[in-house]
Amino acid sequence: MPEAGRGLAAYRAALYIRLSKEDEGEGPSESVQNQEALLRTYAAQHGLTVCGAYVDDGWSGTNFDRPGFQRLLRDIEAGAVDLVLTKDLSRLGRDYILTGHYLERYFPEHGVRYISLLDGIDTGADVAANEITPFRAILNDLYAKDISKKIKSVKREKQRRGLFIGGKPVYGYQMHPTEKNKIVVDEEAAVTVRSVFAWASGGMSCRQIAARLNREGVPTPAVYAHLPVARPGPYTGQWSSERISEMLRNETYLGHMVQGRSVKVSYKSKKCRRQAPSDWVVVEGTHTPLVDEETFARVQRLLAGRRRTRSQTYEFLLKGLIFCRECGSPLGVLNRKNAKGEDVLYFVCRTYQRFTKAGVCTSHTVKVETVTKAVLAQVERLCRPWLTPEALLPAAEAAWAEACREGDQSKTLQSKIDLLTARLDRLYEDRLSGLLPEADFQRLFTRAQEARAQLQAQLEDRASKGAVSPETRAEELVRGFLQSASRDLVWTLLDRVELTADKEIRLTFRCRPPADSTARPAPAP
Repeated sequence: MPEAGRGLAAYRAALYIRLSKEDEGEGPSESVQNQEALLRTYAAQHGLTVCGAYVDDGWSGTNFDRPGFQRLLRDIEAGAVDLVLTKDLSRLGRDYILTGHYLERYFPEHGVRYISLLDGIDTGADVAANEITPFRAILNDLYAKDISKKIKSVKREKQRRGLFIGGKPVYGYQMHPTEKNKIVVDEEAAVTVRSVFAWASGGMSCRQIAARLNREGVPTPAVYAHLPVARPGPYTGQWSSERISEMLRNETYLGHMVQGRSVKVSYKSKKCRRQAPSDWVVVEGTHTPLVDEETFARVQRLLAGRRRTRSQTYEFLLKGLIFCRECGSPLGVLNRKNAKGEDVLYFVCRTYQRFTKAGVCTSHTVKVETVTKAVLAQVERLCRPWLTPEALLPAAEAAWAEACREGDQSKTLQSKIDLLTARLDRLYEDRLSGLLPEADFQRLFTRAQEARAQLQAQLEDRASKGAVSPETRAEELVRGFLQSASRDLVWTLLDRVELTADKEIRLTFRCRPPADSTARPAPAP
């Protein structure tokens, strides 16, 4: 906490200045230069030592991830600043939750005094303005919310008029050199777009098109636009079938402006939520098309046909557990016919599938059945030391004793079966003699037969249990557990299964396995 009674001259002050586009309409006094002049005048009048000015020009108050503000926090934590001075509370921020966090928690914990000139707030003095600070923060937040709604409304109206309001046009187009909110054809990239549609119309799949572009060294849209990559992966800079599919479905290439594909979840967040196609804003005939209607429609029919044929998914024991050792991507499965015409599933690396010609990874092709058997063999090796007949013998003996106690019940079951048999005989005789109508006979006879069958099944089950010794029953329990490997069992024991390029299987157990159980070679397919 700031020291009580400490004079302002003893503080090392930081002048924090922020200006966003929505603030510019409030008048020239909000400019960066005027804010700094006001703060420096105050500092000079009170003998403050100014450590520096921290400026965020063009940053919204709802976002605290601002470069100037973050630099201020680093200097506070380094002990170089113990007083923060702003023109008013809204300069610090317009998100009342985070503003309250810094005023009520962060600044006091770091011994920082905060002063807002126009609001009269001073956390190092007992002033009335401090009491209503939370309400000021809420009002500032409401102002930001209102401005956000107005900006959103203006942008939506521009979208309905077919004006482009995005940051960068779709691949194949560029911003008009003189007219705002207009796009024109980028001839260099348009050549690739037209080729992609032509190849797709001719029957090439998205994967084949991506492979051809990679083989010919055509830069991807991100590379072409010189966009930075936050986390480069093994296939960064490579065309993918997904990217081609997205391009082929984009109506922008018909000359229609398609916007509103995603919206921000909140005016305080950068995260976006994808919109359903029915909520997109589509305005026709706003720019030069790169593909004609007939070609586009033909491509859509071809894509829809492939989607129907590829809709089948395959269930297998290791689904979600098995990955490529080299690139880390999950392994997919392919269905191939063998020499006998039977369907056989094979594991394959998805990275290799997408970028076959780029040489990013290898196929890892091996039968699903082969890998599964090898993995289950390892699971069995892990379980066997803990599942011995000797360990399960007490349970088997208890089952034996229970079976013996139920021996007398078997006699009762047999008596009931004999009674039902006699009743069936009587029903048949009554039918032959005409005492029982056919409909009633069928109903009663069927009911008696079903009851006798149930009793017979119970009797046979008891007899089978009684015929097995405790030792044999214990062996059966172990064998049944090891041979009935379920998905739940595998997921309980295994954390990850990896398949190497040399067809070697590496297992990661959730529990501690035997020393040599983390790797086993898989036979070639």
